[in-house]
Amino acid sequence: MYNHILVPVAFDEGHSAEPALAVAKALAEGGSKVTLLHVVEEIPTYAINYMPDDYRAGLLEAIQADLDKMAGGIAGAKGAVVSGHSGRTILDWAEENGVDLIVMASHKPGLADYFLGSTASRVVRHANCSVHVIR
Repeated sequence: MYNHILVPVAFDEGHSAEPALAVAKALAEGGSKVTLLHVVEEIPTYAINYMPDDYRAGLLEAIQADLDKMAGGIAGAKGAVVSGHSGRTILDWAEENGVDLIVMASHKPGLADYFLGSTASRVVRHANCSVHVIR
């Protein structure tokens, strides 16, 4: 049914990718491609000056390893790490890579983002493909 399923993964406390991965696995058919995507937000210039020179490279390597481990349980899955603003970057990556379904988790909202988390909300509103939100 779907050719390419994108699962955005956040490693923030309180976010679990497991429910979204389970749905993606169930929806992926024999030839479906599944990509687990993590967006690394840019570190402000004033802060990066106080970090070791190899901090960013080590961070990207560790995140890629975690994504690859998570992808191991799904046939045809792989991990990808990109930089940018999470909502906009997920949308751009999905469009550039022919994604036809985004499966993402949404945290339990607070007053400011009552119905969906801010990233999920942006993706739902602006995606050019189907979006399945897991709570």
